Amino acid sequence: MDFGFNIPPRGPLASRDNIIALSRLGEKLGFSYIAIPDHIIIPRTIASPYPYNVERKMVGASDGDCMEQLVLMSFLAAATQKIRLLTSVMVVPHRNPVFTAKALATIDVLSQGRVTVGCGAGWMDEEFRAIGGIPPFAERGKVTNEYLRIFKALWTKDNPEFSGDYAQFADVSFLPKPVQKPHPPLWIGGESPAALRRTAALGDAWYPIGSNPQFPLNTIERYQEALGRLRGEAEKIKRDPATIDLAYWANWYVEGQTLNVDTGQRQLFTGNDEQVAQDIRDLRACGVNHLLFNFVRSTLEESLTAVERFAATVLPLAAE
Repeated sequence: MDFGFNIPPRGPLASRDNIIALSRLGEKLGFSYIAIPDHIIIPRTIASPYPYNVERKMVGASDGDCMEQLVLMSFLAAATQKIRLLTSVMVVPHRNPVFTAKALATIDVLSQGRVTVGCGAGWMDEEFRAIGGIPPFAERGKVTNEYLRIFKALWTKDNPEFSGDYAQFADVSFLPKPVQKPHPPLWIGGESPAALRRTAALGDAWYPIGSNPQFPLNTIERYQEALGRLRGEAEKIKRDPATIDLAYWANWYVEGQTLNVDTGQRQLFTGNDEQVAQDIRDLRACGVNHLLFNFVRSTLEESLTAVERFAATVLPLAAE
């Protein structure tokens, strides 16, 4: 099992020096991933319900600022040496699929094969409308599925061609191809039935967040139940479930914080260090190979300390 954490692309910590400091510390301490969130523009008024907290409100939306994901990813490819670069997650319908495939392939080449593509369909109608010139929010699931097929065609075929509802091309050369073969891993985000079907059909890994109130994966039992549904979706299309890698993002992690779910059980990745370490062991036993956490705190110093503390205290306990 390997570990990673998100860097701040917006808000008061989203500066060049802070992002470099966090990324390089993670690399030095042996973390495997830095996760880069995605917003192109943040509307001042958001009615769309945010999926990942009970309040259904996006935290920090009023800040408005947000670094562009692919540009930041490219910058971090140059600022680091070994750590993998994870879109966490990319809102796939927000960008032209041919451009996106080219940008990701370029970053994979420049980073010497360190790109992992976390993929999502998006949740904010207002952002879709503000970007403009892209398919409508209501069609985002179909768009995402088509664009992922386009990525694969461009990345793997010598003479790629595609004719779909949202994009068409033929008689083109697409170079350079990604370093990774057959292509950078596609981690499918989301917890809904549609996300499970997308993972089974198109994904290299399933990458849910455990705090979705509609589809909670915040106890080991709930995660195991959802994993069973994912494997069922794979079997329906004659795919071996063992070929689907497993990742998990505990974006609510705060050291020493204890939360309970609606059944009264302790929420995964809350509590003391030994309880969090046991949660890591339990998910490892389920086949999870990649765990992502949130160490962004109020200041850079607090954030760096959170990263160091987790590496020094929790990870050794989890290895026992």
